[in-house]
Amino acid sequence: MILVSALYTIAWLPYNVYYLLATAALISSLSYMGGYYDAVTFIAFLYTTTNPFIYAIKFNPVKQILVKMIPCKKSPVQMQ
Repeated sequence: MILVSALYTIAWLPYNVYYLLATAALISSLSYMGGYYDAVTFIAFLYTTTNPFIYAIKFNPVKQILVKMIPCKKSPVQMQ
């Protein structure tokens, strides 16, 4: 959970700082600051897409369920 929380903080912090500065009228909310707004929005939404993969890779209960969902063909053992 530390990894998920750290990634969330890193991904959403720039977006929230931008929003705070725009709300406090320190920057114009309509100015994009050379693509900064687009970049921080992309990073924030990238977290949303990476979060399921973190759970699938790191947490054993999720891993076990996913392994059970994937059909696996096993060749029958032939006796000699």
